[in-house]
Amino acid sequence: MPETTPLPGSRLITFRNAFFSGVLLLAPLIVTVWAFRAFIDVVGGRFRPLYEHYLPESLKQLPFFWDVIATGVVILLVTGLGLLSNYFLGKYFLSIGERAILRIPGIGAVYSSVKQVVATFGAGNRNMFTKVVVVEFPRRGTWSMGFLTNTVQGEPQSVAGGEMWTIFVPTAPNPTSGFMVMLPRHEVVELTMSVGDGMKMIVSGGAVVPPWTGARPVTLSS
Repeated sequence: MPETTPLPGSRLITFRNAFFSGVLLLAPLIVTVWAFRAFIDVVGGRFRPLYEHYLPESLKQLPFFWDVIATGVVILLVTGLGLLSNYFLGKYFLSIGERAILRIPGIGAVYSSVKQVVATFGAGNRNMFTKVVVVEFPRRGTWSMGFLTNTVQGEPQSVAGGEMWTIFVPTAPNPTSGFMVMLPRHEVVELTMSVGDGMKMIVSGGAVVPPWTGARPVTLSS
């Protein structure tokens, strides 16, 4: 049989597919380098003008190097502040500074809001989300991923009637906002994935699907 010659269009498609495959392979590295460089520029670059005029002219030709040094110093200072906050004297002075900030009109409200977000999603409350669940929200037939936050039965749960579980349904890709819903226990379906994997899936808008062993989800029946 005579050999078939690839059409110019098919070669172009092959080249295009190979190019995009290479882009996908390099994308994680490029984003990582960009994020690292941006972090250095934001942290170290802002502090460089404070000490740059003290450097000899020959050393001023390496701005990125000094940005890295300044970033390292800032990280050490922040770490030292964190260690200091664990002691009574450090907590005392930090509380004085915090009260002073809260009294500033406008700034105090922003500071309080940011602090609440950090406290909610920070390391101190990493166990606040106990399980990953799916619930029918915002209407029947539409399933949303959420986190079980509490099973305590308080006044709101008592008024709603029956055993109600509190679920936080975050928005994607920004999980710092969302909806707090109270649902009957039997309407909450528990997933086997970890809280970390659930958060990755939400932040990615569903593009990142954690590995699944095939175990069936559990319906928390009453």
